[in-house]
Amino acid sequence: MTKIRAAVIGYGNIGKFVVEALQEAPDFEIAGIVRRNVTEIPAEIASYKVTTDIDDLGKVDVAILCTPTREVEKHAVELLAKGINTVDSYDIHTSIRELRRDLDKVAKEHGTVAIISAGWDPGSDSIVRTLLQAAAPKGLTYTNFGPGMSMGHTVCVKSKPGVKNALSMTIPLGTGIHRRMVYVELLPGAKLEDVAKAVKEDPYFASDETHVIEVASVDEVKDMGHGVNMVRKGVSGKTQNQRFEFNMSINNPALTAQILVGVARASMLQKPGAYTMIEIPVIDLLPGDREELIAHLV
Repeated sequence: MTKIRAAVIGYGNIGKFVVEALQEAPDFEIAGIVRRNVTEIPAEIASYKVTTDIDDLGKVDVAILCTPTREVEKHAVELLAKGINTVDSYDIHTSIRELRRDLDKVAKEHGTVAIISAGWDPGSDSIVRTLLQAAAPKGLTYTNFGPGMSMGHTVCVKSKPGVKNALSMTIPLGTGIHRRMVYVELLPGAKLEDVAKAVKEDPYFASDETHVIEVASVDEVKDMGHGVNMVRKGVSGKTQNQRFEFNMSINNPALTAQILVGVARASMLQKPGAYTMIEIPVIDLLPGDREELIAHLV
């Protein structure tokens, strides 16, 4: 079996778990890891090629982008133009359609595939929401996150001037409404009120109740656990009061990484263009013989 050669772009929280997921995948080979710092290489990836330039890795079929969300488009455009498929966990919901449109043009021009926003929300939760709406076309779905650490929001806070370290916790208030509890370690001379203002004005936080609290050590309050409770109540045909509920409790970066590996596999089976997860067959996320998967899962 010819294995899919995957490059990991970035080696932070998600990148570490992507490497682990690739190591467990029977149909993948790690082509290498691209990161800014190549002078200090963690022991767990010392056996792989670590570089600042993907061109050093030889043939790469798909690049798994483990970069901050706001860097995704830049990297994807460059890699798609090189003939490499890309997958990412872009998580700014209001910009997904625009990103899909922009990357679709680039991917089709270069005969490549981009699968975007492929974490667990947006991502696998998007598939669940789609299925629930198909089951009850009229109605309301409430997606309640947490309590848990939001990686995208945490990275956003870390980027603000004056912040040494940060943790953004999502607290569900019900009916899809959330509170953001932000814990920050500040650099010398930084003012909490300035940091809080910058955080609350950012699109990541602007729509939610947000509290910014200074702590001596973020590590003492950090927990990467997360979860979701999704409820839909609606109408099937003309029958009222259909109710569905979906729950999960997860390690945030580990699940994001596993989904990314699944869509990296799926990217090899799609026509050129950009896709979200609800547009690709779910069976394409899995390794193995399709007939056997159907016999086992249907």
